[in-house]
Amino acid sequence: MELIGFPFQVMTSDAEEIITSCDPAAVTEELSRQKAHAAAADIPDGEEAVVIGADTVVSVGGRILGKPKDTEEARSAICAIQGRDHMVYTGVTILVKDSGGIRAETFSEGTKVITAPMSGEEIEKYIATEEPYDKAGAYGIQGSFARFIRGIEGDYYNVMGLPVHQLYERLKKIVDNV
Repeated sequence: MELIGFPFQVMTSDAEEIITSCDPAAVTEELSRQKAHAAAADIPDGEEAVVIGADTVVSVGGRILGKPKDTEEARSAICAIQGRDHMVYTGVTILVKDSGGIRAETFSEGTKVITAPMSGEEIEKYIATEEPYDKAGAYGIQGSFARFIRGIEGDYYNVMGLPVHQLYERLKKIVDNV
């Protein structure tokens, strides 16, 4: 948000995540809507706000890889993506709360990531770090895993969790004075 010059405040939600789809893009859209509406519920009536909810998943071979809960899940995720292409999807919901009520727009973006082959030793060394455990697909493109990224097709920032350009374009259409 700082990159696009939009002032913001981080709000978290403890809302239960409910998934009704198997399609990665649809899953991210569902979850972003749930997060945005849960956060908006905490904003007092009459107060104007723009709420942005986002969720990111990694998909390889039709399988969604979430955040690993333990070393075994991290190893499984890295083994699944190493040496092959995979997709990173981020769903975003922009929710505008003002005197006119609530307006919302939801979209998703996909970015293809090409990962280099990794040796067993490289995988074990990587999953021994703290990095894989709070990221979809068990990696962050902006972290030490960058050395295994051969290339991407699409928005780099989408892989980090927020498709900045598309978000900016959508904000210009739905919010006054962006």
